Amino acid sequence: MLEVQNLSMRFGGLLAVDGVSLDVQEREIVSIIGPNGAGKTTVFNCMSGFYKPSGGKILFEGKEVQGTPDYKISRLGMVRTFQHVRLFTKMSVAENLLVAQHRHLNTNMLAGLLGTPNYKKREQKALDRAAYWLERVGLLDLANREAGNLAYGQQRRLEIARCMVTEPKLLMLDEPAAGLNPAETKELNQLIVSLKEDYNVSVVLIEHDMSLVMDISDRINVINQGRPLASGTPEEIRQNDDVIKAYLGEA
Repeated sequence: MLEVQNLSMRFGGLLAVDGVSLDVQEREIVSIIGPNGAGKTTVFNCMSGFYKPSGGKILFEGKEVQGTPDYKISRLGMVRTFQHVRLFTKMSVAENLLVAQHRHLNTNMLAGLLGTPNYKKREQKALDRAAYWLERVGLLDLANREAGNLAYGQQRRLEIARCMVTEPKLLMLDEPAAGLNPAETKELNQLIVSLKEDYNVSVVLIEHDMSLVMDISDRINVINQGRPLASGTPEEIRQNDDVIKAYLGEA
Protein backbone atom coordinates (compact mmCIF):
# COMPACT_ATOMS: atom_id res chain seq x y z
CA MET A 1 0.00 0.00 0.00
CA LEU A 2 2.67 2.51 1.08
CA GLU A 3 6.33 2.33 0.14
CA VAL A 4 9.05 4.79 1.14
CA GLN A 5 12.27 4.37 -0.81
CA ASN A 6 15.60 5.86 0.29
CA LEU A 7 13.99 9.01 1.69
CA SER A 8 16.15 12.01 2.52
CA MET A 9 15.31 15.45 3.84
CA ARG A 10 17.73 18.33 4.16
CA PHE A 11 17.17 21.62 5.97
CA GLY A 12 19.96 23.89 4.77
CA GLY A 13 23.16 22.15 5.85
CA LEU A 14 21.38 19.70 8.14
CA LEU A 15 20.59 16.26 6.76
CA ALA A 16 17.64 15.38 9.02
CA VAL A 17 16.66 12.15 7.24
CA ASP A 18 19.10 10.01 5.30
CA GLY A 19 18.20 6.84 3.39
CA VAL A 20 15.03 5.84 5.24
CA SER A 21 12.98 3.09 3.60
CA LEU A 22 9.84 1.38 4.88
CA ASP A 23 6.59 -0.13 3.67
CA VAL A 24 3.09 -0.66 4.98
CA GLN A 25 0.86 -3.42 3.66
CA GLU A 26 -2.94 -3.66 3.72
CA ARG A 27 -4.43 -4.32 7.18
CA GLU A 28 -1.09 -3.85 8.90
CA ILE A 29 0.08 -1.78 11.86
CA VAL A 30 3.62 -0.48 11.43
CA SER A 31 5.40 1.61 14.06
CA ILE A 32 8.29 4.02 13.67
CA ILE A 33 10.38 4.44 16.81
CA GLY A 34 13.63 6.11 17.75
CA PRO A 35 15.13 8.61 20.22
CA ASN A 36 13.94 12.21 20.32
CA GLY A 37 15.29 14.08 17.32
CA ALA A 38 15.80 10.89 15.31
CA GLY A 39 13.80 12.24 12.36
CA LYS A 40 10.54 10.34 12.86
CA THR A 41 8.19 13.30 12.51
CA THR A 42 10.19 14.60 9.56
CA VAL A 43 9.54 11.27 7.83
CA PHE A 44 5.84 11.62 8.66
CA ASN A 45 5.77 15.16 7.30
CA CYS A 46 7.31 13.98 4.03
CA MET A 47 4.89 11.07 3.77
CA SER A 48 1.83 13.24 4.38
CA GLY A 49 2.79 16.08 2.05
CA PHE A 50 3.81 18.74 4.58
CA TYR A 51 7.42 18.56 3.40
CA LYS A 52 8.80 17.97 -0.07
CA PRO A 53 11.62 15.42 0.34
CA SER A 54 15.12 16.27 -0.84
CA GLY A 55 15.47 12.78 -2.29
CA GLY A 56 13.87 9.37 -2.56
CA LYS A 57 10.40 8.21 -3.48
CA ILE A 58 7.09 7.78 -1.67
CA LEU A 59 4.54 5.54 -3.35
CA PHE A 60 0.93 5.16 -2.25
CA GLU A 61 -0.93 2.36 -4.01
CA GLY A 62 1.79 2.37 -6.65
CA LYS A 63 1.58 6.11 -7.39
CA GLU A 64 4.44 8.49 -6.59
CA VAL A 65 3.20 11.11 -4.13
CA GLN A 66 6.39 12.76 -2.83
CA GLY A 67 5.97 16.53 -3.02
CA THR A 68 2.19 16.24 -3.45
CA PRO A 69 0.29 18.79 -1.29
CA ASP A 70 -1.13 17.41 1.93
CA TYR A 71 -4.78 17.99 0.98
CA LYS A 72 -4.35 15.96 -2.21
CA ILE A 73 -2.69 13.11 -0.31
CA SER A 74 -5.60 13.17 2.13
CA ARG A 75 -8.03 12.80 -0.75
CA LEU A 76 -6.15 9.71 -1.87
CA GLY A 77 -7.03 8.12 1.47
CA MET A 78 -3.91 8.81 3.52
CA VAL A 79 -4.72 10.91 6.60
CA ARG A 80 -2.89 11.78 9.80
CA THR A 81 -3.04 13.11 13.32
CA PHE A 82 -0.38 15.28 14.97
CA GLN A 83 1.77 15.29 18.10
CA HIS A 84 -0.32 18.16 19.41
CA VAL A 85 -4.07 17.79 18.98
CA ARG A 86 -5.43 20.02 16.22
CA LEU A 87 -9.17 20.42 16.62
CA PHE A 88 -11.57 23.27 15.95
CA THR A 89 -11.81 24.01 19.65
CA LYS A 90 -14.72 26.48 19.43
CA MET A 91 -16.81 24.09 17.34
CA SER A 92 -18.83 21.29 18.84
CA VAL A 93 -17.57 17.72 18.87
CA ALA A 94 -20.08 16.82 16.13
CA GLU A 95 -19.21 19.85 14.02
CA ASN A 96 -15.56 18.80 13.98
CA LEU A 97 -16.59 15.55 12.28
CA LEU A 98 -18.95 17.28 9.85
CA VAL A 99 -16.30 19.76 8.73
CA ALA A 100 -13.93 16.87 8.06
CA GLN A 101 -16.45 15.40 5.60
CA HIS A 102 -16.73 18.39 3.28
CA ARG A 103 -15.36 16.43 0.34
CA HIS A 104 -18.04 13.77 0.81
CA LEU A 105 -20.76 16.38 0.27
CA ASN A 106 -19.21 17.01 -3.16
CA THR A 107 -21.73 19.64 -4.18
CA ASN A 108 -21.84 23.34 -4.96
CA MET A 109 -22.80 26.22 -2.72
CA LEU A 110 -26.08 26.86 -4.53
CA ALA A 111 -27.23 23.29 -3.90
CA GLY A 112 -26.46 23.77 -0.23
CA LEU A 113 -28.32 27.07 -0.05
CA LEU A 114 -31.35 25.65 -1.85
CA GLY A 115 -31.30 22.43 0.13
CA THR A 116 -31.73 20.23 -2.92
CA PRO A 117 -32.76 16.59 -2.34
CA ASN A 118 -29.31 15.37 -3.38
CA TYR A 119 -27.63 17.75 -0.95
CA LYS A 120 -29.93 16.73 1.89
CA LYS A 121 -29.20 13.08 1.20
CA ARG A 122 -25.45 13.65 1.34
CA GLU A 123 -25.82 15.81 4.43
CA GLN A 124 -27.77 13.07 6.21
CA LYS A 125 -25.08 10.54 5.36
CA ALA A 126 -22.48 12.87 6.85
CA LEU A 127 -24.56 13.23 10.02
CA ASP A 128 -25.01 9.47 10.27
CA ARG A 129 -21.30 8.87 9.74
CA ALA A 130 -20.41 11.43 12.41
CA ALA A 131 -22.84 9.86 14.90
CA TYR A 132 -21.47 6.39 14.18
CA TRP A 133 -17.88 7.35 14.87
CA LEU A 134 -18.73 9.42 17.92
CA GLU A 135 -20.45 6.38 19.36
CA ARG A 136 -17.54 4.19 18.31
CA VAL A 137 -15.03 6.30 20.27
CA GLY A 138 -17.38 6.87 23.21
CA LEU A 139 -18.15 10.54 22.60
CA LEU A 140 -21.73 10.48 21.32
CA ASP A 141 -23.10 11.85 24.60
CA LEU A 142 -20.72 14.81 24.22
CA ALA A 143 -21.63 15.60 20.61
CA ASN A 144 -22.79 19.16 21.41
CA ARG A 145 -19.92 20.06 23.73
CA GLU A 146 -17.21 22.41 22.49
CA ALA A 147 -14.23 20.32 21.44
CA GLY A 148 -11.91 22.55 23.45
CA ASN A 149 -13.74 21.58 26.64
CA LEU A 150 -13.08 17.87 26.28
CA ALA A 151 -10.54 16.10 28.46
CA TYR A 152 -7.24 15.51 26.72
CA GLY A 153 -7.80 11.79 26.19
CA GLN A 154 -11.21 12.54 24.71
CA GLN A 155 -9.66 15.04 22.32
CA ARG A 156 -7.26 12.34 21.15
CA ARG A 157 -10.16 10.00 20.43
CA LEU A 158 -12.05 12.76 18.64
CA GLU A 159 -9.05 13.42 16.43
CA ILE A 160 -8.98 9.75 15.38
CA ALA A 161 -12.75 9.80 14.77
CA ARG A 162 -12.31 12.91 12.64
CA CYS A 163 -9.85 11.00 10.49
CA MET A 164 -12.06 7.94 10.26
CA VAL A 165 -15.15 9.78 8.99
CA THR A 166 -13.16 10.52 5.83
CA GLU A 167 -12.95 6.75 5.22
CA PRO A 168 -9.15 6.52 4.96
CA LYS A 169 -7.16 3.60 3.64
CA LEU A 170 -4.07 4.51 5.69
CA LEU A 171 -4.12 6.28 9.05
CA MET A 172 -0.95 7.97 10.30
CA LEU A 173 -0.81 8.57 14.06
CA ASP A 174 1.88 10.87 15.47
CA GLU A 175 2.41 9.99 19.16
CA PRO A 176 -1.26 9.15 19.83
CA ALA A 177 -0.56 8.01 23.42
CA ALA A 178 1.26 11.20 24.44
CA GLY A 179 -0.29 12.62 27.60
CA LEU A 180 -2.64 9.68 28.16
CA ASN A 181 -2.98 7.81 31.44
CA PRO A 182 -2.73 3.99 31.53
CA ALA A 183 -6.50 3.46 31.23
CA GLU A 184 -6.71 5.81 28.25
CA THR A 185 -3.72 4.13 26.63
CA LYS A 186 -5.43 0.74 26.98
CA GLU A 187 -8.54 2.15 25.27
CA LEU A 188 -6.33 3.58 22.51
CA ASN A 189 -4.67 0.18 22.07
CA GLN A 190 -8.04 -1.48 21.54
CA LEU A 191 -9.23 1.26 19.19
CA ILE A 192 -6.17 1.11 16.92
CA VAL A 193 -6.33 -2.67 16.66
CA SER A 194 -10.03 -2.49 15.82
CA LEU A 195 -9.34 -0.05 12.98
CA LYS A 196 -7.27 -2.77 11.35
CA GLU A 197 -9.40 -5.75 12.28
CA ASP A 198 -12.88 -4.28 11.79
CA TYR A 199 -12.38 -1.56 9.17
CA ASN A 200 -9.44 -2.86 7.10
CA VAL A 201 -7.45 0.33 7.74
CA SER A 202 -3.68 0.21 7.70
CA VAL A 203 -1.97 2.18 10.47
CA VAL A 204 1.50 3.66 10.71
CA LEU A 205 2.40 5.35 13.97
CA ILE A 206 5.17 7.18 15.75
CA GLU A 207 5.12 6.37 19.43
CA HIS A 208 7.34 6.48 22.53
CA ASP A 209 5.16 4.16 24.62
CA MET A 210 7.04 0.92 24.06
CA SER A 211 4.39 -1.25 25.69
CA LEU A 212 1.81 0.03 23.21
CA VAL A 213 4.19 -0.31 20.26
CA MET A 214 5.20 -3.86 21.11
CA ASP A 215 1.63 -4.92 21.78
CA ILE A 216 -0.09 -3.69 18.60
CA SER A 217 2.59 -3.57 15.90
CA ASP A 218 2.93 -6.11 13.14
CA ARG A 219 6.32 -4.62 12.26
CA ILE A 220 8.55 -1.91 13.69
CA ASN A 221 11.04 0.41 11.97
CA VAL A 222 13.74 2.03 14.09
CA ILE A 223 15.37 5.31 13.10
CA ASN A 224 18.41 6.79 14.81
CA GLN A 225 20.01 10.13 13.93
CA GLY A 226 17.96 10.29 10.74
CA ARG A 227 19.11 6.91 9.47
CA PRO A 228 17.44 3.49 9.45
CA LEU A 229 18.73 1.30 12.27
CA ALA A 230 16.54 -1.81 12.25
CA SER A 231 13.29 -3.26 10.97
CA GLY A 232 11.39 -6.35 12.05
CA THR A 233 8.71 -7.87 14.22
CA PRO A 234 8.33 -6.71 17.83
CA GLU A 235 10.20 -9.79 19.03
CA GLU A 236 13.07 -9.17 16.60
CA ILE A 237 13.31 -5.54 17.71
CA ARG A 238 13.30 -6.54 21.39
CA GLN A 239 16.32 -8.74 20.78
CA ASN A 240 18.24 -6.35 18.52
CA ASP A 241 21.37 -5.19 20.36
CA ASP A 242 21.71 -2.02 18.26
CA VAL A 243 18.15 -0.99 19.11
CA ILE A 244 18.61 -1.74 22.80
CA LYS A 245 21.75 0.38 22.82
CA ALA A 246 20.36 3.29 20.80
CA TYR A 247 16.82 3.52 22.09
CA LEU A 248 15.23 0.92 24.31
CA GLY A 249 18.14 1.00 26.68
CA GLU A 250 17.65 4.72 27.23
CA ALA A 251 14.14 4.32 28.63
